[in-house]
Amino acid sequence: MILVKNCRILPMTSRQDIIDFGYIIIDGSCIAEVGSGSLADESRFAQVIDASGMVALPGLINAHTHAAMTLLRGYADDMVLMEWLQEKIWPVEDRLTPEDCYWGTMLGIAEMIKSGTTCFVDMYFNMPQAAQAVRESGIRSFLSQGMVGLSPTGESAFDRSRELYEEWHGRSDGRIQVMLGPHAPYTCPPDYLKRVISLSEELGVGIHIHLAETRTEYNDILSQYGKSPIALMEEVGLFARPVLAAHCVVLDDADLEIMARYRVGVAHNPESNMKLASGIARVPEMLTRGVPVAIGTDGASSNNNLDMFQETRSCSLLHKVNLLNPQVIPAYQALEMATVNGARALGLKDVGMLKPGLKADLILVDLRQPHLSPVHDPAALLVYSASGADVNTVIVDGRTLMRNRQLTTIDEDRVMQEAEAAIRRLIPG
Repeated sequence: MILVKNCRILPMTSRQDIIDFGYIIIDGSCIAEVGSGSLADESRFAQVIDASGMVALPGLINAHTHAAMTLLRGYADDMVLMEWLQEKIWPVEDRLTPEDCYWGTMLGIAEMIKSGTTCFVDMYFNMPQAAQAVRESGIRSFLSQGMVGLSPTGESAFDRSRELYEEWHGRSDGRIQVMLGPHAPYTCPPDYLKRVISLSEELGVGIHIHLAETRTEYNDILSQYGKSPIALMEEVGLFARPVLAAHCVVLDDADLEIMARYRVGVAHNPESNMKLASGIARVPEMLTRGVPVAIGTDGASSNNNLDMFQETRSCSLLHKVNLLNPQVIPAYQALEMATVNGARALGLKDVGMLKPGLKADLILVDLRQPHLSPVHDPAALLVYSASGADVNTVIVDGRTLMRNRQLTTIDEDRVMQEAEAAIRRLIPG
């Protein structure tokens, strides 16, 4: 058993449950006890972590990213989305090998662990290599093989998705889960999506898709099908399945009603949307209607990092200034989006909060620093002042993946060297 002691605790069960000084007991992969004060007898614990001056909270959930795209960080900046994809990103991706994707994913995982993410949702290709990286690193993940219906690989993507499910779904004590990953309505026509839905029903897994990301997408779908991307997805039956929809930037009122009716999970990516000038999603309205809106970073090629603390702050500040209302998405609600809502959007019932019986996915943030002092409201401090670099310890499934800023399962130097070698080959000169 592990004892985490002498810390503040934000269990994210409610604001009233914040503990100013307490402890957490971890038994195997789960939380056994969360309490205030201290324990007189520590002899029964195999490991005791003195978290004095730190705050414990659930690990952050990155609800949408493309982990291997860390290899393209900074390669093509300040471009329009479709030009960025067609002229820069897709040509390099065509040359990526499975080994490249392994090292790119491992680089992304190292970055995520070091910044407090304990679970991430990934959509890309060469996903067995991504799964291998997840297994070795100890992080939790939902993996989707990218499916592009209009591509020459559109048909084989069904076989690769099925193979990914058969080989990896539920592996590593359930840390690895598989979803289906149709790219978007503009690359996956309705007939193709209906086949994705059928496979989703057969395998019993959810669907991860980009939806309504830009005004161009919205107008093109409206012109082609006579309805919005969201309305089209309702018509083809996508929302009858568990869906995690990335972006959802361009929505009309009818779209909001559809998403609320089906409780569609949404991955909000504020920094990527800002950088690519895609627009501002109607997140406060979605939250008011009960839509489980989580937070994602998108890929490091359009962000350009995977720091969920930074992303959470951007989420709160973006919507305040957009609506000229400082009370929109207050700090605690933003932190809920990065933890509790991430779990809800994925249908997870055993992560996202710190309470007995749930998985021991938690992080310790070191507050003993000038920019995190004094502590008036720990939730506000984390959202408005902290960064991923302030994370001291990361535990996933009861296993310590980082302690005192040192990764325990990843050779950080080798990962960076291999990633550099890959990108020198892919983009020489």
